[in-house]
Amino acid sequence: MDRLLTVEQVAELLGTGVRFPRRLIEERRIVFVKVGRHVRIPERAVEAYVAANTVEPVMLRPTGLRKAA
Repeated sequence: MDRLLTVEQVAELLGTGVRFPRRLIEERRIVFVKVGRHVRIPERAVEAYVAANTVEPVMLRPTGLRKAA
């Protein structure tokens, strides 16, 4: 079974405040589990969120100086 993390633990993993993971939960942008009145986030869901929102760098072509025509 996947490890269930608290909102505070997720915030620490993401390097954010607790408001950010709470907003992800409220907007249903991340998978979460209700354990009674407690909210837990599977570690796998955090990894999936990071993977889905990772932006790869753009490789630009070198542009030399152009000669005036």
